[in-house]
Amino acid sequence: MDRVAFIRNAPELFSNIRGNIHSCCKTSGQGVSVSNRRLLLGLVLLNVVLLIVAVTLGNKCAKAKAGSLLDFHSAALQLINKMEYLRGNHSEVMETVEEAKKALETAISNHTQMKTHIEQQKTVNDAYQKQVEALQTEKSRLQSNISALEGSCGKCLPGWTLFNSSCYFFSYLESATVKKNWADSRADCVGRGADLVVIDSQEEQKFASNSINKMKTSTSVWENGFWTGLTDTEAEGAWVWINNVTEVEQRYWMDGEPNNYGGGEDCGVIIYSRSNPWKTRYDGHCHTPLHWICETTSR
Repeated sequence: MDRVAFIRNAPELFSNIRGNIHSCCKTSGQGVSVSNRRLLLGLVLLNVVLLIVAVTLGNKCAKAKAGSLLDFHSAALQLINKMEYLRGNHSEVMETVEEAKKALETAISNHTQMKTHIEQQKTVNDAYQKQVEALQTEKSRLQSNISALEGSCGKCLPGWTLFNSSCYFFSYLESATVKKNWADSRADCVGRGADLVVIDSQEEQKFASNSINKMKTSTSVWENGFWTGLTDTEAEGAWVWINNVTEVEQRYWMDGEPNNYGGGEDCGVIIYSRSNPWKTRYDGHCHTPLHWICETTSR
């Protein structure tokens, strides 16, 4: 600030110096010495130099100030432009965020509706599947009845198998899990208008054995047998059919059978034998639960 004031007051200062010199010279008249003149001239030159320096410094300061103001203005303008750019981008970003938020809400709503629709469709499909399974079960039952009727030519009841002039009921085909002892098995056959099977020929022996080929509930051969109408309850070793016919054929017994193992094995059982279709009988305890075969004459 002092330099600027000095530069501004330089002309006035110079004028005052010049006035003082003139006044001095004028007062002294011709009495001023040469040395004094030289001193005055030096002062004048010094003031001129100082004035020039002051003017030069003032110009430089003014230029520097103007340059600084120009740079500041340029930097401020760039900063304002950047702020405007960021403000515009921020608005666009916010709009994009809002659009994305709305799109997400729409997607979530659609997903919820789709999930509800899928659950409803699944419920409907499950109901249809149950109906289809019920229809398939009914179809299988009807086909089984048709096959039974066709196989027996109407001579046997549904679920019974015709062979020669007799009808046979295999309890396994009605229920693979229900098993009974010998007495209850015979009572079931009687309730069906029949009795336990009486095997009195080679053909019937082979038919009965082959028929139970796939009717198995266990890996143990002793648990896959079927009760027959053969017992030795009256006299041990004297095997008699329920029609009071004594069994005289020994080749149908398995090797080592009948053996009355442990005592009380008084009822005849038939199984399936792949190796020998004739050796398919053994004596079992009459209270053991097994499947059974009923037989009756055809219509």
